[in-house]
This record gives sequence, C-alpha cells and structure tokens, in this order.
Amino acid sequence: MVAFWDKFKRKPRRGAPSERPGAQASRVKETSASPEIKASKGNSKEAPRILVAPLLSEKASRLAENRQYVFKVVPSATRIGVARAVAALYGVRPASVNILRVKGKRVRFGRVAGREKDWKKAVVTLPPGKRIAVYEGV
Repeated sequence: MVAFWDKFKRKPRRGAPSERPGAQASRVKETSASPEIKASKGNSKEAPRILVAPLLSEKASRLAENRQYVFKVVPSATRIGVARAVAALYGVRPASVNILRVKGKRVRFGRVAGREKDWKKAVVTLPPGKRIAVYEGV
C-alpha cells in the first residue's frame, strides 16, 4: 500500500535550473515602475454591483463640499470593494472609506406590521484637490 502513495510524491527534476546554462536569464520578469490603480475589466464590471446609488440629502451635499461623497452600497460591500468601485467608475483613488449599517424602519400596511430592509451606506473621502461629479445636475 505504501508503494501506491509514492506515485503522488514530488520527484526532483533531473536538470535543476541552477545546473542548466542560461536558465536564469530566461526567468527574469519585466516589472512596471509605477504603482497605479489598475481599473481592470473585472473592476469596472463589478463596480455597478457594489455602488447602488449616490445618496441625495442635505447632509450628503454638505459633506460633498469637504470631498466626502455618500453612496448606498450592497449589504455585502467592504471598504476595499467600495474603494475599487469608486476608482473604476470615477478614476479617483479614495483617501478613506467609512461604511455604516443602517437599520430598516418599522412600517405598517393597514393592520399588517412590517419592516424595511437593512442597508449599508459608504462615506468616501477623496484626497485633497480631487472631486467627482456625483451631485451635479440634480
């Protein structure tokens, strides 16, 4: 039975890379020098699924004057996901992201008592000098 498991063990390669001439030169990778945010196709497709809508309120418009923008986000959203979504949609990397859980209000439909869904909102702070056009034209 032990011999059966031997076929799954890793066997050493016959010609190790250090022994072969020219093996080191072919394995060198080229790297880019600038560490910028990559708005890949995956991020841009995922962004509308994370950011539901910008919140339009008096407080949100006051916060926008201080480079803070408020969005309604999906309940499973994280800070990193929201930051990537804002970078993909608006092309600006956020300085910070704060997420708040909002409890749904109790409502009534005639005699039947119900409750609105819980939801999340994200307050996105941009770096100095950066702005996004979220509340324009409203």
